[in-house]
Amino acid sequence: MLESGDRITETLVVDRLLGEGAFAEVHRVRHEYLGWQAMKVFKRVASLDETRTLLEEARLLSTLGHPNIVRLFDAGTVRTSQGVRGFFTMEYVAGGSLERLIRAHAPTMPVGLAVEAAEQIAAGLTAAHEQDPPILHRDLTLANILVGYDGSALRVRVSDFGLAKRADPFTMLASAQGTFAFMAPEVLRREGYSRASDVWSVGTIVYLLLTGRLPYDDGAPLSSYSPGRFARAPLPPSRYHPEVDPELDRIVLSTLEVDPAGRPASAGVLAAELRGRRLGGGSARDQGGPPHARALRLVSESLALARHAGQLDRAAKLLAEAIELAPELRARYQPKLALWRRGVTM
Repeated sequence: MLESGDRITETLVVDRLLGEGAFAEVHRVRHEYLGWQAMKVFKRVASLDETRTLLEEARLLSTLGHPNIVRLFDAGTVRTSQGVRGFFTMEYVAGGSLERLIRAHAPTMPVGLAVEAAEQIAAGLTAAHEQDPPILHRDLTLANILVGYDGSALRVRVSDFGLAKRADPFTMLASAQGTFAFMAPEVLRREGYSRASDVWSVGTIVYLLLTGRLPYDDGAPLSSYSPGRFARAPLPPSRYHPEVDPELDRIVLSTLEVDPAGRPASAGVLAAELRGRRLGGGSARDQGGPPHARALRLVSESLALARHAGQLDRAAKLLAEAIELAPELRARYQPKLALWRRGVTM
């Protein structure tokens, strides 16, 4: 809809098309004073009401100032070859997406790099999940995580909030949306979308980075819901990547629990677990480690014990001890502990 050299405003000129989807084109543009930016131009006709609806993505982004979320600069309408269309400008990230990064490190990414990306994705998503009510991304994929560098340091940005939506303030859910390969089971069943559903998508991304394959991939097409797809738990990432440690195995697999109650409840909880692993280092499996690291070790042991007949009481005691050591784990694990104490496993 726009050509190189087209002037959007007195200070903004189109450089080239970066890509397009069903609903929008993305162009690289140069601002006279601010330099390179990315501009998203919507393909649909921009009546006043429709423009407001399409620019909901820009409104959501304007509330999320965080280093790991793309920055919003401006929004408005522009005359194109197809008529007036809505647009907004945002941060331009030259490095591309995680798709490009994973290809550069095929078949599997170094553990340190994958974990660094995971921590930053979780940190950016936390800014959305901590809004009141939470903002749910609903379409986290490799293509929607942009990769750049501050000097030599990796910096990723969560992008493409086109399907993002504030959760219902009472149910804390939104309607089911997303890309099939990255959608949680409850989303595929049209049971609603929660913060834990975003966490599933992050877990899928990290599993891909570490293994080069999707979890729960049974060879069937991923374009529709198949209950059998989730019948068998995925292998730990360490089976494909021997440098993955047991604590990272535990964290990644926890994000991929079929029951959303078994996952980290939000990106903030996931970020805390990743940070605890990094700060705890190898002592996460050591009785002499920091309280948070010991708590995570106890959680891991309790979850393993609960899978074996006759061990539920012991598992409940270990989980209770973990919660006492690290109270920040209470919101996630207290419901499971209550079920275990009643003799129920899920």
